[in-house]
Amino acid sequence: MNLVIRDLVLAASSLIVGTALVEAQPTSAPLAAAAAATSFLGPRIQFATPVYDFGRAKSGEPVKYTYVFTNTGDQLLIINSVHPGCSCTSAGDWTKQVEPGKTGHIPIQFNTMGYNSPVVKRITVACNITRQPPLVYLQLKGTVYKPFDVNPPWAVLNVPPDVETASLVVAITNNTEEPLILSAPQSNNRMFSAQLVTNQPGRGYQLKISTVPPLGPGSVQGQIVMKTTWTNTPVIPVTVVANVQPALMVIPSFVTLAPGPLPNAVTNSVTILNNSTNLVTLSEPAVNVPGVEATIRELQHGKSFTAMLAFPRGFHVSPGQQVELSVKSSHPKFPVVKVPIRQLTRPTGSALPAPSAAPVPARRSP
Repeated sequence: MNLVIRDLVLAASSLIVGTALVEAQPTSAPLAAAAAATSFLGPRIQFATPVYDFGRAKSGEPVKYTYVFTNTGDQLLIINSVHPGCSCTSAGDWTKQVEPGKTGHIPIQFNTMGYNSPVVKRITVACNITRQPPLVYLQLKGTVYKPFDVNPPWAVLNVPPDVETASLVVAITNNTEEPLILSAPQSNNRMFSAQLVTNQPGRGYQLKISTVPPLGPGSVQGQIVMKTTWTNTPVIPVTVVANVQPALMVIPSFVTLAPGPLPNAVTNSVTILNNSTNLVTLSEPAVNVPGVEATIRELQHGKSFTAMLAFPRGFHVSPGQQVELSVKSSHPKFPVVKVPIRQLTRPTGSALPAPSAAPVPARRSP
């Protein structure tokens, strides 16, 4: 009897254990899927040198570099686009697709023309990576220097009206190891002369530029050219500008009125400045048509003046009529200062504005 009971107990235990094994078996599938998902990388990109420092480069000489990258993922890597940050940087024919474990190339060229300072350029790479940001940024940096410096790059001379000759010194410095030999300067404008002085042979020079009288008021431009011993830079040009100030400056240069007849009285002002070294006196302002009142007031003794012009209601300048303000001056070269007065033309078909009526005094009750 005891043997029968023992066999029944053992059979029941085996059944329970077998059921437990059968029920636990399906739970292993999600764990396997999770492990597979963890091991999936997708396409990935890794650059050997994401930041390239080219050191020093001469302005005008291109900087070239090829960025090398590796697909460290387990699926095909696709480079969709390569965008340099500015027009001076360009990308060549880059590798479009890279298998896992393989490498690709992105050639970049930087045009240094016009640069003379440290520079940093960024290149944006767009690709199909899934577990990294889709945009990767590369960097190209270094310092660009000019073979020579011209300081100032433009020779600008502001010439007072009483000065016959003005001059300016331009420094020319060689920044390379190769000697720079300059020839005698040549000017393309007879109003400028130039003289070259050597500070250090092959290294540094001074270019003295002077104006040649007589100079009229206004702006004059020219160019000084020097031949060099360099093949890549056969000449060095220097642009020259001379601004000759007028002895007497009128602001504005003419008076503008609204279309006539004027519906109301109008007052305009004109500023007259004395740029010469000697003080001047202005007097007897007048307009060459009746009805306009002109006065002159000194703001700064002998240097700054204001002319006030009072135009009456109904003032009108006839077509072809020359109207101007004239002021007598003590300047020997400008005895009379004249300022034109112009009136705008009314558009065809537009109605004349009604003049404002004078106020009528109110009647008092008796």
